[in-house]
Amino acid sequence: MIEMKNKTPLLFIIAALLALLLGVFFGLFASLQYIIPDFLKEYIPFHKMRPFHVTTVISWIILCVTGSIYFFITHIEKFALYSKKLLKTHFVVFIITAIGIYVSLLSGKMEGREYLSYTPILTIPILFGWILFGVNYYKTIAKNVKNWPVYYWMWATGIVFMIYHLCEAHFWLIPGFRERFITDMAVQWKSYGSFVGSWNMLVYGTAIYLMSKIKRDSNLAHGKMVFFFYFLGLTNLMFGWAHHTYIIPMQPWIRYVAYGVSMTEWIVLGHIIYSWIKSLSIKDKQEYCMVYRFLKAADFWVFINIILALLFSIPAINFFTHGTHITVAHSMGTTIGINTTILMASVFFIVQKILPSFKTTTLFIKRSYYLFNIMLFLFFCTLLYAGVIKSNWMYFTKDIHFSEMQDSLFTTYIAFFVFGLGLAISITTLSLTLFKALFKVLKSN
Repeated sequence: MIEMKNKTPLLFIIAALLALLLGVFFGLFASLQYIIPDFLKEYIPFHKMRPFHVTTVISWIILCVTGSIYFFITHIEKFALYSKKLLKTHFVVFIITAIGIYVSLLSGKMEGREYLSYTPILTIPILFGWILFGVNYYKTIAKNVKNWPVYYWMWATGIVFMIYHLCEAHFWLIPGFRERFITDMAVQWKSYGSFVGSWNMLVYGTAIYLMSKIKRDSNLAHGKMVFFFYFLGLTNLMFGWAHHTYIIPMQPWIRYVAYGVSMTEWIVLGHIIYSWIKSLSIKDKQEYCMVYRFLKAADFWVFINIILALLFSIPAINFFTHGTHITVAHSMGTTIGINTTILMASVFFIVQKILPSFKTTTLFIKRSYYLFNIMLFLFFCTLLYAGVIKSNWMYFTKDIHFSEMQDSLFTTYIAFFVFGLGLAISITTLSLTLFKALFKVLKSN
């Protein structure tokens, strides 16, 4: 059992689990508004519900991976953190900012764009928190490690690029910049694509860290394959965004580079996880059974999303899928299927380390895990079907109004809600189980 002298990393993870629960239910309410348009319309209409959902789910990813990294370097690696004061300040800044974001969205102050729809002034404390994280991380790792394993490089790179791309996502605030429409749109989608790539770097680094520790093999994080994956991921982060902007006039070589690198990162990640799964002993699989299962699920979703993303990275196909539920399916597949499964694996690993009495082999946890994957797959397929119907309406039908197309999808939206409800139930049971264990540790001396 690990002695918890500094429990702030656990506060990040507890806040992350709460964000996950909130994000799931915001998404569930949004799906219900497709069926019952007046549901909560007076309080949180759909145009507000969607930002609540998106922002909260992103918060789950950011808070969980941040807490995991802090925990790994201080409690697993046993490094003395450069500054505990910076760690606590980081947590307080993020929580206060989160409250500010909810107030901003609820009050209708949504001057931001896409993922960052809240009032832009709140980006300043977010950037401040990331700078605190960067200083604490670099000062700690540089002092204690010389030959960095790949996950340290991935975490370091992710932090730096998160800071840069958060700034880049707000270039439109510069006077005169947003008056150039094509430049403005290109930079907007470029920054968001790279923003996602930055947190992917943090999450994928966490996956490799977990694999290295469970197998008890440090060579896994020093091999040529994982460093090839790191540089490929870095290339993807910097160039892969362009497959989102095929509809914007640009130099042809940018499209070619984007198409060439956009999906290769996942192929290598899938290979790394698959090779790790094959190499594990029965003892390793049993000792960390839920970590193993969630990483195995991540590998499955990597495979599924590779197929989908390879297809709509082709410009001719992207033209028909852009702006439909197919794009949403891709987003859900990556955010829930890959990122969330890796982060769930991380939280289960942490709980097992600090609470050896925690049982991961219970029938309740197993059933929740299988319900999660089954509902997510059905949810994913429903989104694909809805996307095909909408694309067909947009490009191949005439004299059919949008409302008629929506009415034809009513049964699909019911299925969408039912599968979303099943997904919400599974995530809730898993999250509350983990939350209870973490809270028990917080209460202990």
